[in-house]
Amino acid sequence: MIITIDGPAAAGKGTVSAYLAEKYKLAYFDTGMVYRAVGLQMVLTESDVNDEAKAEQVAKELSFPKMMELSKHKDFRSDIGGQAASVVSAHPKVRAALLKMQQNFALNPTFADGTSAKGVVYDGRDTGTVVCPDAELKLFITASTEIRAQRRYKEFVEKGIQTSYEKVLEDMVTRDKRDSSRSAAPLKPAEDAIIIDTSSLNINEVLQKIIPLVEAKL
Repeated sequence: MIITIDGPAAAGKGTVSAYLAEKYKLAYFDTGMVYRAVGLQMVLTESDVNDEAKAEQVAKELSFPKMMELSKHKDFRSDIGGQAASVVSAHPKVRAALLKMQQNFALNPTFADGTSAKGVVYDGRDTGTVVCPDAELKLFITASTEIRAQRRYKEFVEKGIQTSYEKVLEDMVTRDKRDSSRSAAPLKPAEDAIIIDTSSLNINEVLQKIIPLVEAKL
């Protein structure tokens, strides 16, 4: 079974994806990790993230072990990593270089220990529209910009990352605009995706809406 969960930053995709993967014994692929890895690698090597040719080279050289190594860096999940990922993911050549890796995972999904899984939950921006357009269940999880900025600011504070709500909101608006207006796979729901707005819902209420959808497909 393939489930795709797309949507903007801090809407709740990661939490929902991880829960469904564990509950239904499915592999979990956070496609944002590949773009964060490329973006962070460029930041660390002081490369211009707007340089598409360089970003494409980094993407082609990216391996799973290298991605996991970069994921341990303090800025991988910070706003620095997020902004870099948003910029490099807008490059068509970068998306093309990483697309096959993401699609191949659906053909042979595996858990972190290498054992086979009976399906996969994809967490990303274009998994339902580009990566796995034939997925059995497509979800698009969203929330208001202000609510998402509040959630992300709270995460940063809890992690000890120094920033302000105003800065987080400004960066999120910029990132949303970039993700939605890029020529290569813009952020948008698939035509057959079920849209869930989490602005006024807690995680349990969100799952109460989604679990019956998964059960119906199973």
